[in-house]
Amino acid sequence: MINNLLDILTYENIYLIANWGVVPFWLLLIISPNHGVTNFFVQSIIAPLLLAVAYSFVAYNIFLEENILDSFELYNGLNGLYSMFSNESFLLIFWIHFLAISLFIGAWISRDSQKYMVPKFFVTISLILTYFTGPVGLLIYWFIRIFFAKKINFND
Repeated sequence: MINNLLDILTYENIYLIANWGVVPFWLLLIISPNHGVTNFFVQSIIAPLLLAVAYSFVAYNIFLEENILDSFELYNGLNGLYSMFSNESFLLIFWIHFLAISLFIGAWISRDSQKYMVPKFFVTISLILTYFTGPVGLLIYWFIRIFFAKKINFND
């Protein structure tokens, strides 16, 4: 049975599951950020835990199949990063990393916007931008937040 599961867990399937699997979490953040279901699934450890399991599985496979020290090639310059991303397993692990961090930022934006009573329209725009562009969405939210919080604080 475990072998059947391992046969299904190809990198392509992990990518599709992770990529489409975060969409419901984002929709919960956008549509009903205060609902108990959103608090349970998105604001808790559940979403990061699921992505961490996928990340760990891919990292374990990299450890078994390849030289793990090849991952330090990204520090050799843009060509090193390019050659690293040409490897399917490294590309997937970085994509899962991006999905996890972006979802974490989206959950923080949702919680923080409630604290400063930022209107849902601005939060929705920020969340959509964060989903697609990560740091740009966070930057946009931060500028909006300054207006509603009436202060600039780098330590929240």
